[in-house]
Amino acid sequence: MAGRIVVGVDGSEPSQKALRWAAGQAALTGDTLHAVIGWEYPASWSAAPGVPPDFEPEHLAHQILEESLTEALPPDVAAAVTRTVVGGNPAQALIDQAEGASLLVVGDRGHAGFKAAVLGSVSTRVAQHAPCPVVVVRGD
Repeated sequence: MAGRIVVGVDGSEPSQKALRWAAGQAALTGDTLHAVIGWEYPASWSAAPGVPPDFEPEHLAHQILEESLTEALPPDVAAAVTRTVVGGNPAQALIDQAEGASLLVVGDRGHAGFKAAVLGSVSTRVAQHAPCPVVVVRGD
């Protein structure tokens, strides 16, 4: 019986490597692939000057997820991937989405600076708290 592989995506090169690795693993095992991106407003944004009033981080997360799939995977593989955008802490989003999964895959680090505040690297937290086995795909 095929399972489900959850992979964390944030648009960074390490998450692209994780996405490619997870797709390869899914092809070997027959599991489905489920790409997840989480986003949240940092607490400091409430008083941050210069944040455009029409800024939509959820829209940005959808865009990053689609671009990541397009860049990392062949079109036929990308078309079969289940996509989930979760508002909330990215690490917790992955942990929640991994419930019942056969595997959770993440890159070893994510974006720094502004993008980290919205999307972030979560490998340490998910490795400690995931409800299934975790693979952290490391760089070169």
